[in-house]
Amino acid sequence: MVYLMTSRIPEGRIATYGQIAKLVGFPRHARQVGFALSAIENGSSVPWHRVINAKGKISPRGLDGSDDYQRLLLKEEGVIFGENDCISLKQFQWQPDSSELSDGK
Repeated sequence: MVYLMTSRIPEGRIATYGQIAKLVGFPRHARQVGFALSAIENGSSVPWHRVINAKGKISPRGLDGSDDYQRLLLKEEGVIFGENDCISLKQFQWQPDSSELSDGK
């Protein structure tokens, strides 16, 4: 369910881990969404890079360079990083309508 919902985030938009958790019926389970997305294999079509934390930032993953890669992918889609490397949730957060959610729950 997490992968299906994440796949619905349009290019140039972002969602938070908590938002995805709530949309799939597991509110307050943002960390589990993060775990699920971190398990995605290279080459997957799931746009994992469009999911960020509730502060509007990329969540640090360690020293593997994936943070820089996520930033690059988002910038390529037109997402703008502002002060303190934050993304404006007001400007870029995906707000799905009911038709986008009908078979994702």
